[in-house]
Amino acid sequence: MIKNLILIAIGSALINNVVLSQFLGLCPFLGVSKKIKTALGMGGAVIFVITLSSIVTGLIYEHLLVRFDITYLKTIVFILVIAALVQLVEMFLKRFIPPLYKALGVYLPLITTNCAVLGIALTNVTKNYSLLEGTINGFATAVGFTIAIVILAGIREKMQYNDIPKPFRGMPIVLVSAGLMAIAFCGFSGLL
Repeated sequence: MIKNLILIAIGSALINNVVLSQFLGLCPFLGVSKKIKTALGMGGAVIFVITLSSIVTGLIYEHLLVRFDITYLKTIVFILVIAALVQLVEMFLKRFIPPLYKALGVYLPLITTNCAVLGIALTNVTKNYSLLEGTINGFATAVGFTIAIVILAGIREKMQYNDIPKPFRGMPIVLVSAGLMAIAFCGFSGLL
């Protein structure tokens, strides 16, 4: 059991990184990765939302949708749950951490439409994960997202001091950097 949970965690965070191998959640990944501080804030918000949504959607799926044989509504129900959780995070940040709320700007509500959050909820159902396995998968996936966004933010902060050729300035060099990161993360595929 523990071995299986560790394999799910390592696989979700590194080997099948949601951003660098599944290419989900690219909008906040590219948009909020300008500074390490805001990248960490977004990572924390994503960890909270994905982990909590994994728990809540797992419970709703098992005890409501399966029980009443309405599993065909899972996508709609999961989207509503995710939207509600993001609203909770947004209200919390606005009230208690206003600088982070302002720094995240429009990208915070975009967590609602972040396909990674919905993708993990659907993956947990598709792979028939138990509530614990789904929670571990969600948490590890969100940690993998945070690792990727913080690494990219660090690279982008360092790139400010480099002389980059004019055609590559801005988003082109960011996309090249993200592509190189994806190649580097392919090296983790030999872990399992």
